[in-house]
Amino acid sequence: MSIINKAAAIGGGVIGAGWVARLLLNGIDVSIFDPDPEASRKVGEVMKGARRAYKQMLPGGLPKEGRLTFAKTIAEAVADADFIQESVPERLDLKHRVLAEIDAHAPANAIVGSSTSGIKPTDMQVAMKKHPERLVVGHPFNPVYLLPLVEIVGGEQTFPEAIEVAKELYASIGMKPVVVRKEIEAFVGDRLLEAAWREALWLVKDGICTVEELDDIMRYSFGLRWAQMGMFQVYRVAGGEAGMRHFMAQFGPCLKWPWTKLMDVPEFNDELVDLIATQSDEQAHGLSIRELEKIRDDNLVAIMEALSKQNKGKGWGAGALHKDYTRQLAKLAAKKPVSKAAEKAKAAKPVKKAAKPAKAEKSKKSKKKG
Repeated sequence: MSIINKAAAIGGGVIGAGWVARLLLNGIDVSIFDPDPEASRKVGEVMKGARRAYKQMLPGGLPKEGRLTFAKTIAEAVADADFIQESVPERLDLKHRVLAEIDAHAPANAIVGSSTSGIKPTDMQVAMKKHPERLVVGHPFNPVYLLPLVEIVGGEQTFPEAIEVAKELYASIGMKPVVVRKEIEAFVGDRLLEAAWREALWLVKDGICTVEELDDIMRYSFGLRWAQMGMFQVYRVAGGEAGMRHFMAQFGPCLKWPWTKLMDVPEFNDELVDLIATQSDEQAHGLSIRELEKIRDDNLVAIMEALSKQNKGKGWGAGALHKDYTRQLAKLAAKKPVSKAAEKAKAAKPVKKAAKPAKAEKSKKSKKKG
């Protein structure tokens, strides 16, 4: 069960709205600030997708949603929050302005998480003059309401206690917190993604394959292995009975071969953008982004549901966490909320006068006899 009483979300884009959805669907009240006049509509669209996915996970019914409030200022949004997630665009100057305002108005004991995908927390903490020690990077993956991983990174001024509290907070809403041991730009997940992205751009640019062919190569092969074992355990198995040592001995020399262009970046010009975008449009076959999001969410739920039944019913990898998370949500849903009508009736009911204590009554009678 969540240990967050009230949350604030600063920024309601794709990631910010994803955080809002996960929090609300765990029954947590959220106050959000986003200056975009379309913020309410955009968050609403993400909420529709999140509810749809959670109904597949919990066919018996969802927990009562938390209450969503759109604040007019950052100060108003964070005023009484014990957990704040910042998800504004990746500009350090903007992060500084926003975090400074959060720090000035948030309760002193509130944990502040940043959704940044690459900025070091130390570089952001300089803007926080009151309590920089409570800032952590809490880097999620899209869609936040389904994918459970969150990378936690502390800065030079972050207290170890803040990292521990952040781990508990994120875990309480069904996430898998992993603390990155050393502070580096882009952390771990995005560094791996960036490496694959660079190589993919070269392969398409050089005419080796199309974007659809590249995606097919990923999703019909190692993508399936990565989804349930990751990289190193997959390679351990590939080493046969001799395991990882044999794999390293056999394929280690390949690292010296001139296969990759990882250290070189293709020129990001209009020609490359047009090539990638045109092939991507063809790959979509007319499906809208919202339709693709539904397909993505359905597939993710199905994969995690399948993994939750493995390992003799205990679940495997993300499936084991998914199993625990759906149980947690089911327990929350089983708690019948008091209806507004019942609350009004209770408030209108006359209060009975408290009965006098037995000892006092007895003492009164004995005085009369005397």
